[in-house]
Amino acid sequence: MLGSTPCNSLLITPIFTTLLIILLYPSNAQLSSTFYSSTCPSVSSIVRSVVQQALQSDSRIGASLTRLHFHDCFVNGCDGSILLDQGVNITLSEKNATPNNNSARGFDVVDNIKTSVENSCPGVVSCADILALAAQASVALAGGPSWNVLVGRRDGVMANQSGANASIPTPFESLAIISAKFAAVGLNITDLVALSGAHTFGRAQCRFFNQSCSTSVAPAALTRR
Repeated sequence: MLGSTPCNSLLITPIFTTLLIILLYPSNAQLSSTFYSSTCPSVSSIVRSVVQQALQSDSRIGASLTRLHFHDCFVNGCDGSILLDQGVNITLSEKNATPNNNSARGFDVVDNIKTSVENSCPGVVSCADILALAAQASVALAGGPSWNVLVGRRDGVMANQSGANASIPTPFESLAIISAKFAAVGLNITDLVALSGAHTFGRAQCRFFNQSCSTSVAPAALTRR
């Protein structure tokens, strides 16, 4: 998945290359907002441009991209593993986990971003960083806050479907359980409220909360921009 490899594929590298990557990028490397300042200085604007273009035809895509980053980060960290397709090297994709199956979307936009980034900076930007940058652009373009994204992530080479099923919060869990899941990834109650608030744009499925809604509310009224 590193470099020009598509974000939904797993690249098996020779042992020598793998050792070289380990030597060049030690495990204690720190994320930085300037990680790509010399190798791909326009990456943020490229990502924002593609997201902005996608919003023209799909007003939900900002919420979908934000959710992709959220669901990626809750399973083995923000490593882009949610993008990996099931195949020879991936027996159980995170895409098919219960919280994502027939629900997670925006993968085509991520592919478009990856293509645009590769055209400008081939073999440089990780898919995990693309997800992080796309989430930031989505929130900012929706009128939310903006922030400097820390980048320099390496792409995961393994999917963890069981981890996705166990770690991603669901609409049916208690506040105590959801709080514990946030705490497990270093997030607090303030983070929980902020991320829960992100569900007010995009579109929700009625089956997740119709128990608390009036039966007279039309489904179209439950859509949020």
